[in-house]
Amino acid sequence: MIDTKANTLITRDILNNAISYTQYREIIDKLLAENKTTGTDHSDSMVEYTRMNMQRMRRVEKTTVLQDELVQKMLSLQTPMVWVILTEAWCGDAAQNIPAIVKIADASPVVEVKLLLRDEHPAIMDAYLTNGGRSIPKLIALHAETLEVLGTWGPRPAAAQKLVMQAKESNMPFKEMAEKLHGWYAKDRSRALQQEFVQLIPELGMLVAPEEQLVERCS
Repeated sequence: MIDTKANTLITRDILNNAISYTQYREIIDKLLAENKTTGTDHSDSMVEYTRMNMQRMRRVEKTTVLQDELVQKMLSLQTPMVWVILTEAWCGDAAQNIPAIVKIADASPVVEVKLLLRDEHPAIMDAYLTNGGRSIPKLIALHAETLEVLGTWGPRPAAAQKLVMQAKESNMPFKEMAEKLHGWYAKDRSRALQQEFVQLIPELGMLVAPEEQLVERCS
């Protein structure tokens, strides 16, 4: 069961001030024009990560083709939902996954995506840690009317998570790990993410009313 304290963190006011994916892209473009990124660290390296991420997002937007099975799952959804995603522009995993998640959400008339910047919402982020860390992207599925938490996903597909954990266990240098990870994303083309969502949607109880089934899933 999900902690009911977490359910109260994402309020209607927070949702009203959250941004769409299009607005997110526009904000990043504006910041990059000023050699800045989201958050408070505007170092050259963070800005460069953000520039690379814009390229990654454009690539994912162009190359992601939704699987028929997933489209049918999304069209079958009856519960109106808001998918809140915690993110930052400098995060490579966010760039690789969010455009595909948005495309998945767009396949359903009852799902809306809202984005929150992680560092502007630390209390929410701390309610949805992954292995004790503030890993992003983090998707929190809410019932659109009651704001009940239906479940969560993130920060990356299981295969990518395994790659990262193995790299950390072997003390692989960050640059080498990042190259392997983004190489995996480039070859996968969001297929693993889509397969997880095919399984995740019914597991999270998204096809029934939230009071009937509340399940938490964290990767």
